[in-house]
Parts: sequence; C-alpha cells; structure tokens
Amino acid sequence: MRAKGGGLPRPAVVGVLLSGLVLLTGCASMPSNGEVHKVGGEKHADTDPQVRVFGVKPQGGETPSDIVSGFLEATTSDEADYATAKLYMTKEQGKRWKPESGITVLAGGPAQVQEPGTTTDGKDGDSTQITLTGAKVATVDDRHAYRAEDGTFSSGIRLTKEDGEWRIAGVADGLVLSEADFQRFYRSVDTFYFAAPGPGPKDAAASRDALVADPIYLRKRINALSNAVDALLAGPTDWLEPVVVSAFPAGIRAEDVELDDSQRVTVKLKRSPGGDSARCERMAAQLIQTVQGMSSTPVPSVELKGPNGRTLCTLQSDDAARAYAPDKLVGDGKEQYFIDADHHLVSLSGNDVRPVAVAGPLGTGPLKAGSAAVRRDEQYAAAVTEDGANLYVTALNADAQLGPVVLRSQATDPKNRLTTPSWDGYGDLWIADRNPNGPRLLMLRDGAGSPVPVAVPELGDGRIESLRVAADGVRIALLVRDGDHTTLRLGRIERTGTAADPKITVAELRSVAPQLEDVMAASWAGFSRLAVVGREAGGVPQIQYVDVDGSGASSSSLPGISGVVSVAASERQDEPLLAELDGGVFRLQPDSNWKEVAPKASSPVYPG
Repeated sequence: MRAKGGGLPRPAVVGVLLSGLVLLTGCASMPSNGEVHKVGGEKHADTDPQVRVFGVKPQGGETPSDIVSGFLEATTSDEADYATAKLYMTKEQGKRWKPESGITVLAGGPAQVQEPGTTTDGKDGDSTQITLTGAKVATVDDRHAYRAEDGTFSSGIRLTKEDGEWRIAGVADGLVLSEADFQRFYRSVDTFYFAAPGPGPKDAAASRDALVADPIYLRKRINALSNAVDALLAGPTDWLEPVVVSAFPAGIRAEDVELDDSQRVTVKLKRSPGGDSARCERMAAQLIQTVQGMSSTPVPSVELKGPNGRTLCTLQSDDAARAYAPDKLVGDGKEQYFIDADHHLVSLSGNDVRPVAVAGPLGTGPLKAGSAAVRRDEQYAAAVTEDGANLYVTALNADAQLGPVVLRSQATDPKNRLTTPSWDGYGDLWIADRNPNGPRLLMLRDGAGSPVPVAVPELGDGRIESLRVAADGVRIALLVRDGDHTTLRLGRIERTGTAADPKITVAELRSVAPQLEDVMAASWAGFSRLAVVGREAGGVPQIQYVDVDGSGASSSSLPGISGVVSVAASERQDEPLLAELDGGVFRLQPDSNWKEVAPKASSPVYPG
C-alpha cells in the first residue's frame, strides 16, 4: 500500500474467501477491534475472484494529509458501500457523498497540495483544505462509460475537526483513481442492446434482432454479475443510446440475480415488464449475451422471473445464438480475401495456403484492382482500381459482367482518390473520396445507385484516409488525417429522413487509440474491439488490439512483426489475423506465429 504523509505504509486487510470464512492475510498488524463477518448468501459469477481487499479505519491523531491519503486508499477497497472510506468524512458529508457518480482516472496517484495559510492543527470547527492534482487519463461517467481524456486535474478537499479529529467535510462526488488502481479493480464488460439503425437498411427484421456491444467498466470483485445486470437494465451509455434500443422497459430493476453450479442464470425482476413472450425472449437475449461475455465457461440458459417468482420466459443459449447472436449480421463466410500479384481478387478457405481466384470479372477479367471489399454474404464484391480512381461492384459468379463505373474520383494524385470500400451488415457500401477539392464520405444503398452523402460535422479540417463500418450498421471506424498525424476515431451512424431520401450523419467522433501518435490501418476484430496498426511517439508501427471506448483494455500483445501496412480481422474473434507487409500477405492463426501465405499480394480483407 502507499505510504501516508511520509510515514509507514498503511496496513491493508486482505480477506480470502474459503468455505464461507474470511481469513485475514497480508496485514502489517492484526486489527485490534472491529468484526469479521462470514461472507455468503450471494452466488458469485465464476469470474468473480475470491480475494477481497479492505480499507483501514482512520486512526487517532492523524493529520489532514493522513486523512486524505487514508480516504483515497479506502476507495480502492472491496466494499460495496465504501463504508470505510466514509469513516474519513464528517457524518454529514458521509451521507451526501455519491461515489457511484463517476471516476476520474489519473496517470499516477494524485498529489496533495496544502492550501497556503491553512492550519493543520486546531479545535473542533476549524478547517483546512488540500487540493488533489494530477494528469488526467480518462473519466468514467455514472453510466459506467469510459472516455479517454487528457489534461490537468485539480479538485479541492475541505477538512474540519469533528470530535477532536480531522475529517473530510467537502469533497466532489465520485472517485479519483490512479491508472494502475483502475486497471486493478475495474474490468471492461460488454452489455448488449438491439441495433436501431433508422430508415434505410432493407433487412428490417435483421436490424431488430442484431445485438450491439456497449462496453462499460464495473468493479471486478464486488457483485460483478449483479452489477452487470443492473447496468444492462439501466440502459445504454449516452454515446450509443441514439442508435440502439433495449427490450427492457425504462426504470425496471432486478431484485435478485443468481448463477447456479451449472452456470444457469436466473434474474428476478422487481416489477412485471409487461409485453408478450417475444419481448421477454429479447430481454433474455440481452442478458445471456451480457453474462456470457463475463464467464469463462458457457452459460446454457437465462431465466426471467416476475416479482411473484413466476417464470416469465427461459432462453437457451443455442436458441439465442441462432436468433440474436451479436455476429448475426457478420455473415457466415470464413473466406479470407486479398489482391494478388496480377491485381485480381483471390480467396483462401480456412487453413488453406493456396489462394484461388474468385469467380467473375474480379478474379479473371482485365480489371486491375488495387483494393476490394466483399459483401458479407459473399455474393458480391466492390473493387477500386489500381489507380484509386474508379469503383466497380459486381457479382462473384462465373456469369457476372463487370458493368459500369459506380463511382469516380476526380483527384489527380492517386493518394487523394478513393479509399478501400466497406460493407455493413445490411448490404450498403461505404467509401470515402479523398479529393482535396471536395473530400467526402459516401454510402451506396445495396452497393448501387446514386451515392448518399454522409455528414461528419466533427471532422473539422481532418480528412478520412480509411474506414471500416461495423456489421451492425451503427458504428464506423475512421482513420482521420489532421496535419501531420493520422488517428483512429469511432463514429456513431445516425439515419434520419426516409428510406427513399435518407439523411445520414456520423456523429460524436471519439478517439479510440489515444496512446498512438499515428495509425496506419484498422479492422473490426470483435464486437467491441479493433485490430490496429499504429505507433506511439518515437516508436515503430505495431499490431495491437484496442477497445472501441478508447480504454485500451484489449491492448494484448501479439507476436512481433514489423513493416505492416494493413491488417484484416474478422468480427468473429476466433478467425486468424491477416497482415500485409514487404509486398506480401501473412496470416496469424490462434496460438501460432505469423506465416506467409502469398509472397506478392496486398490489401487483405474479410467479408465486410
């Protein structure tokens, strides 16, 4: 534990749960008073660790600095109600303080600055103030949504004497944690809501049943399963809310959440949700996807009960996978595609090492392609010519004809022409024209017809260099060049107007990989993460996974490979990763190393 006020470290109390008993370990000294309670009654998720860290009560005669340090330590303890942290406050402040209102994450522990002219001794009623300062990394709001932020943090804490001891009489709601403590005590959890893309997508039934991941942060060791269910029922984060819906009615709460020995989940609601069995099944689908992501073993079913204990519905995981899986719009194909040395589109199946030309004009015709995107049903593909000037869309069958140019860029420099296109799960095609005289983001309904302009009001002077749209059709990853650097942004796709006359906006761009000074490529690699090629300041480009909320929770290491210029991943995370480097395409199978699959090839992609 950290030292307080320059003295010895404050002893920590670590509770290890074993057969319903709490064993106290790791203490500098055994507490001389207080109670040790048996822990039991609640069924924990299998991911809920069985180790608990508890804060230490304030001691007599402590200085204001000691009290502030002890308070900060106590906020990292494993107490659901922060009872020990409140002991560092006056009685009235302890009643007012709302720790759940948010979190400020700092690069390191907050520094304490004693305000000039204040005293550290005195009698009851005397006061002093200490200001906490630090470098801000992120904030987590009251909906548990993480947002990367930089800047200077400063917040005052007022202390007063109460019953002869210094206590905190004024402090901002929420928590202040170091980045290390935040990573140690909090975990990323995907909650799931149904996509509501608005007018336009032709497969309305599919959009109603397509689940979208909404990542949030919850405490690791405190009622993890119950808290995840509560967060799900409370509704989506502010960023995602405009483009998703929940089957749960507003204001509904869970009375009890249980996980039995067979990993079956039962949720009892405090009031009846209303609606028919179909709506109940959709609620259960949201629950089973949320809970499954927290469990290391399969969750076979979710049962919803009303306030009287009567079963409302039960959804088996196999049924949920067929009807409501988050990858429902991803497509069934597992083919890997890239452009070969003759500028034709070729494919690889599974673990094959010999690519095969696709059927139709993109595989054998005279067109020289520079990049391509395969529709998610693998029946059609879009290709941009080698010079970046023209976009074609054609079927992937032997009888297909190339057809006319669908879109043409007027830019003179090939680097300023069309980006690689991308398909959403509804069969709409997205592409950007980088022409300096009129850069624009476009969407082509069903990959045909007149392009629909897409507004990006927060783009400013930046220019879209690359894009990848998620299968759900409500999120899009953009590589944006602004000045000398290219960064990765995530945007929310909002559709208004009518199906015949859609108005499309990419709203609320947010930074996804703030730690990277430059990003060269990105690809969706799961429901809430991206595979990214980028470099930190002064570093070299590397491939890594990043979470879409910018938290870096998925920044897991990958086998090293240098010189990568593009990357391709599947939204199904069990598929191999593809990368382009040294003029060839390499593949990374799970638990393996990079292997070359085509020595002269480029632009690898999965369907989408």
